[in-house]
Amino acid sequence: MEDRSHKVLLALVMLFLFAVIVLQYVCPGTECQILRLRALSPAAAADPYRAEDETPARFVPRFNKTGGTTFGRHLVRNIQLEQPCECRAGQKKCTCHRPGKRETWLFSRFSTGWSCGLHADWTELTNCVPSVVDSKKEVRLRPSRWLFLSSQESSPGRNTKAKPVSAWASSQMWQHLRFMKQCWNFYYITILRDPVSRYLSEWRHVQRGATWKASLHVCDGRSPTTEELPSCYTGDDWSGCSLQEFMDCPYNLANNRQVRMLSDLSLVGCYNLSVMPEEQRNKVLLDSAKENLKRMAFFGLTEFQRKTQYLFEKTFNMNFISPFTQYNSTRASSVEIDEQTQQRIEALNFLDMELYDYAKDLFLQRYQYMRQKEHQEARRKRQEQRKILRAKQAHLREQGENSS
Repeated sequence: MEDRSHKVLLALVMLFLFAVIVLQYVCPGTECQILRLRALSPAAAADPYRAEDETPARFVPRFNKTGGTTFGRHLVRNIQLEQPCECRAGQKKCTCHRPGKRETWLFSRFSTGWSCGLHADWTELTNCVPSVVDSKKEVRLRPSRWLFLSSQESSPGRNTKAKPVSAWASSQMWQHLRFMKQCWNFYYITILRDPVSRYLSEWRHVQRGATWKASLHVCDGRSPTTEELPSCYTGDDWSGCSLQEFMDCPYNLANNRQVRMLSDLSLVGCYNLSVMPEEQRNKVLLDSAKENLKRMAFFGLTEFQRKTQYLFEKTFNMNFISPFTQYNSTRASSVEIDEQTQQRIEALNFLDMELYDYAKDLFLQRYQYMRQKEHQEARRKRQEQRKILRAKQAHLREQGENSS
């Protein structure tokens, strides 16, 4: 009897140790994955995108991962193609050709490199991409040989025929890419991010020694002068800068970066701040960014990875191999800021805050439109199937009556 008790006790101890080991893998971070088992509920299973609806619209202490860089990698490594992109170990760029042809279909830092300059913005890309494409002999194609994809216009509800598509997104948030269209007409896409999270992420990136010295900032045919765009630091980089120093620099391009990179800078005299009053300049930039965003065939939000994947797949009729993952930690996750600092970051990025609110509303409208369209199509197919079934049953009854 005593031996049996010892065996039971030993079994319980072994079970406990096994559970501890499993927990180390299941919960490697501070946020235990077991807490997310509610996602397996019937409601979540019916709608795998519902869990993202609980994501806060604004800053939280833990930041979401995956912006334009990760999205760009998805395009070269995680998308279902008849001829997948060829990505070799140790090389940053992949070769993305159409099946059986040496024709590049993707314009991206992961396929063509920084062809228009490091982290080129909308103003640079729209003026640079056509000439870069024209200069590549392998993409001098006859219109009849171009890649066609099913495309949804930037405004939900507008039905369009299958057409070639161009798109743009970027590293961190601006990984640019393109799909070909006749007459070198491109559609651009982007990935937006919560402004406070994005700002802190850029600060940590700069703090580790990152610079954008290779960025051209070309606008109206030239780069800005040092007087128009002064540097925030002296020396080779700004490594080790504190968050306070980062916020104190009045020339910091991190401030309202998303609006600046999405707007047409030519409308405000590029980087010459003396062309118009600051208030007018801000309004023109914000309106331009909103208009360009609205016209894009597709854009995504870092905070809504699954919905972003869904919208891309439905817009371009292309599917990814593996689902996007919503991470809740990044290199900036260790940053703890007080309410006063958060409010100052929001004030420094007040244009980005307004743009993000607009983008989130538009994004969710497009998502809901696509979901409704999908449900309507599924209902139509069910009705067709029931009609066919009723016709078959009526035919069988008629045969039975005739035979009797």
